[in-house]
Amino acid sequence: MKRLAFYFFTAFIFLGLGSIILAVPVGKSAPEFTATDSNGKAHKLSELKGKFVVLEWHNQDCPFVVSQYKGKMEALQKKWTKKGVIWFSVISSASGKEGSVTPAQANEDVQKHGASPTATLMDSDGNVAHAYDAKTTPHMFVINPQGVLIYNGAIDNAPLEDKVVQKNKDGETFVNYVDKALTEAMVHKATVSISSTAPYGCHVKYK
Repeated sequence: MKRLAFYFFTAFIFLGLGSIILAVPVGKSAPEFTATDSNGKAHKLSELKGKFVVLEWHNQDCPFVVSQYKGKMEALQKKWTKKGVIWFSVISSASGKEGSVTPAQANEDVQKHGASPTATLMDSDGNVAHAYDAKTTPHMFVINPQGVLIYNGAIDNAPLEDKVVQKNKDGETFVNYVDKALTEAMVHKATVSISSTAPYGCHVKYK
């Protein structure tokens, strides 16, 4: 119970400060990175020009991630990867810290949940996370085909809500910000109307 209360406290800190401390500016070129996935394949962002790219910071032991992986995140991944979006789950937990896994364990977790990321990037040294100033799990980024960051922030406005709901616990209409951003930018060829929000979740477990 104390641990869960700590996670709630952490989440509210980020909800309160996130709009101030988001470091990667929306509308600018997304930071370049090269990272190796859980199957040993290298991925370089600049080689993905022409594609929408989603970065999802992941920690399988974080309650906020666990909540998303009761069907919501898996469905979102499947929906958009079928449309050609490149979706990277990024594991930046340092060795020995919560959420640190081997490549084989990362693959087992994907299989267990029936998840559909394009790949799981292993980033235990935190290089990709630091480049994007990733703060929480989940922390979400959407990059357009020109390599420009078009969304930075939370996955949705309903922390620890296990299912898709009509309204969140504050009575606000439920919004999945990543789904909204991709729908506006990719489907409607429009400007993303909500381009940044405060990320919530567990701290990324840096070294």
